Amino acid sequence: MREISLTGQKRTDVGKKASKLLRKEGLVPCNLYGESKGENGLPVALSFAAPFTELRKAVYTPHVYVINLTIDGEEHKAIIKELQFHPTTDALLHADFFEVNETKDITVGIPVKLNGLAQGVRDGGKLNLSIRKINVTAPYKRIPEVLDIDVTALQLGKSIKVGELSFEGLEIATPKEVIVCSVKTTRASRSAASAAEE
Repeated sequence: MREISLTGQKRTDVGKKASKLLRKEGLVPCNLYGESKGENGLPVALSFAAPFTELRKAVYTPHVYVINLTIDGEEHKAIIKELQFHPTTDALLHADFFEVNETKDITVGIPVKLNGLAQGVRDGGKLNLSIRKINVTAPYKRIPEVLDIDVTALQLGKSIKVGELSFEGLEIATPKEVIVCSVKTTRASRSAASAAEE
């Protein structure tokens, strides 16, 4: 996985009013969830704020990053767990991070990359990508930047499902019956097929 650096500062005031003030200063309220648990057994969040200018590089991108977080001088490695956007302006309101290490399994959605020219496309069909990411589970060091899928043998009217795929060292967390891509018949492929029959 790609890595990116981000700096933050701890915040003690975590109410709505404080969050609004942070956003006015160009900062985004964030939480980091890690190993530490509270008395009730639930994860304890470290509240911090990060500059939007830095955070946007990790948010508005097709890539999935491991983030080297420096919060008041303390180093953490994390991935983005959840993002909250304003419903009308799409402005980033809040970010949750999940702390990772080299041995702990994490589940993340990794972009799919289709390789090769499908046989069905050669026969006049149209290749259709149904999902952009597949969820995989593994320690972060083992997770690739993209998941390469060879579509060369994919025939007209056929599809590739998640259950047909396997990637070394990765456990697939997306349901097996989900369709990744398919070759749809088009008017051109139908007229080519009827011409061949005649």
